[in-house]
Amino acid sequence: MEGGERGISSLVAARRSLQASLEKSRALGAALARAGPRLDEIQQRLPSLEAAVRPIRADRDALAAVGGHIDRAVGPAAAVLKVFDAVHGLERSLLSDPRADLSGYLSVLKRLEEALRFLSDNCGLALQWLDDIVEYLEDHALADSRFIEALKTSLASLKLSPSPLDGGLLAAALDKLESEFRRLLAEHTVPLPMPSDTVDAPTIAPSPLPVPVINKLRAILLRITANSRLDRCISIYVDVRGSNIRASLGALDLEYLEIMPAEFNDVQSIEGYVEKWSRHLEFAVKHLFEAELKVCIEVFERCGPRDVAFLCFAEIAAQAGILAFLRFGKTVTETRKDPVKLLKLLDIFATLNRLRLDFNRLFGGKACVEIQNQTRDLIKRVIDGACDIFWELLHQVELQRQMPPPSQGSVPRLVSFVTDYCNKLLSEEYQPVLTQVLIIHRSWKREKFRERLLTDAILDIFKALETNFETWSKSYGDTILSYLFAMNIHWHFYKNLKGTKLGKLIGEAKLKEHEQYKDYYAAIFLRESWGKLPSQLSREGLILFSGGRGKARDLVKQRLKAFNASFDEMYQKQSDWVISDKELREKICQWIVQTIVPTYRSYMQNYGPLVEQDASASKYAKYTAQSLEKMLGSLFQHKPGRTMSLNIRHSNGKLNSVMTNMSRSASTVS
Repeated sequence: MEGGERGISSLVAARRSLQASLEKSRALGAALARAGPRLDEIQQRLPSLEAAVRPIRADRDALAAVGGHIDRAVGPAAAVLKVFDAVHGLERSLLSDPRADLSGYLSVLKRLEEALRFLSDNCGLALQWLDDIVEYLEDHALADSRFIEALKTSLASLKLSPSPLDGGLLAAALDKLESEFRRLLAEHTVPLPMPSDTVDAPTIAPSPLPVPVINKLRAILLRITANSRLDRCISIYVDVRGSNIRASLGALDLEYLEIMPAEFNDVQSIEGYVEKWSRHLEFAVKHLFEAELKVCIEVFERCGPRDVAFLCFAEIAAQAGILAFLRFGKTVTETRKDPVKLLKLLDIFATLNRLRLDFNRLFGGKACVEIQNQTRDLIKRVIDGACDIFWELLHQVELQRQMPPPSQGSVPRLVSFVTDYCNKLLSEEYQPVLTQVLIIHRSWKREKFRERLLTDAILDIFKALETNFETWSKSYGDTILSYLFAMNIHWHFYKNLKGTKLGKLIGEAKLKEHEQYKDYYAAIFLRESWGKLPSQLSREGLILFSGGRGKARDLVKQRLKAFNASFDEMYQKQSDWVISDKELREKICQWIVQTIVPTYRSYMQNYGPLVEQDASASKYAKYTAQSLEKMLGSLFQHKPGRTMSLNIRHSNGKLNSVMTNMSRSASTVS
């Protein structure tokens, strides 16, 4: 029994073993069936895999020989790849806003620059090593040809790639720095409140930059300059600071700087503008531009070439308006020729001369060539124009000689204008300037300047004026009026020149002559006109006894009638005449009253009763002593109207009036 049971157990175990083996065989068959496609794919890839591992399949000696070459090629390439990884690690910091931590940002940027310098220096070397190993593999047939070609294509692609080594990270970081540079400037640059009066204005710094801001700007410029982008920061600086100065100057109302020559109605209209121009230019140069140059130097002195600050300042000055000031001066030189224009040209020269040292210091560098050229051109135009007008003055005065004098016997406007004008030229304000202008002009012509050149020329002008006066005096048809005219002129010369520069130049003796001639012509005027009237009130033949009253009455009527007729005629004629000077006018009127009124009063007191009872008494007792005194005291008053003016005759024959606000008579330059 026991033996039978053991046999059955063995059969059962064998059966189970066979079933397990069968199941494993079926599973293996199924697995093999599933792996069939993959084996086909592996079979297809075997040629390329064989090519890829072919160098490994080279013989041991060949592999040993190429190992050193591969190590030397892969080493530099691996170092380059590590630096590339480091560059990408900086990307987040450099794409952030530098405002939060400018110092840290610049430090990271510097690390990027160092990394890029390493890549620039070593990428080429690494590629060259890789080229060499590929060439070695190809020469010794240690790799499949397709593998070699793939390597060559990859290396060529790396060499020809236009992309920057950092993928544009440096350019983006520099753009952010430039934006920060503009922000710092803009936030700390504001237009200045201009003083209402620029005369003697205190020194003003144009929006001075705080020291911390200047330090930040310098730090930015160092990195910008190191990357050859300084020009862009200069453009930003010029834009911000130039706009600021323009805004500051705009408060001074400089629209007149753009006026064209054709827009000036006359020379007088530019007088106020030239005065403004002088004050504004001096203020701009001494305060705004002077301080702006200092700021430019503080910001740019450590960046790039030494002349960067001056180049930057030159562009700011040009954009801010210095050239507009120079163009206005040129516009004044292009206005029509006129004696008053000479004074304005001298004002312009005096201003430029006062600013000469400032101009040389601020605009003397190579960067300011345009400003220098326009300044020199303006100075030449001013000097040439001033000398041209000055030397023509004598001729212009002589031209007036042919014109008739004022019909009312007053002092011609020409006389008062020329004497006042000559005094201005001899004043402390203008004589040194005109002398310097004449010296410079003579030096240009290689002619020597004489000590008395200016004063002799002005004396010649005055002598020409005296000759004009003598000619005009002789042109009057009425001799009595010529006496009054001569009296007017001589008194004008004496009173208005005494104690003046021109008077001192003429001399005391000459002035005394004019005073004496005034007295002489005043006496003749009185004697030959009003002095003849008292004789018509003669008392001869007037007998007042009873038998002779009728005859006396007839004689009184006859003589009063003749007196009245002579008085009316003389008064009517001389009512249009003028004694220009108030003091002289009052004195002459007083003399006439003293000549006429006492005699008339006495005559009427004695003989007036003879006619006052007559029915026609008003025909003879026409005036009272008081009415005569009032009438005579009102003579020779100045009448608003036409006065003589000086004209400049151009080479084309046209005349320009010196005083265009004065009307001119068609028949007289009066």
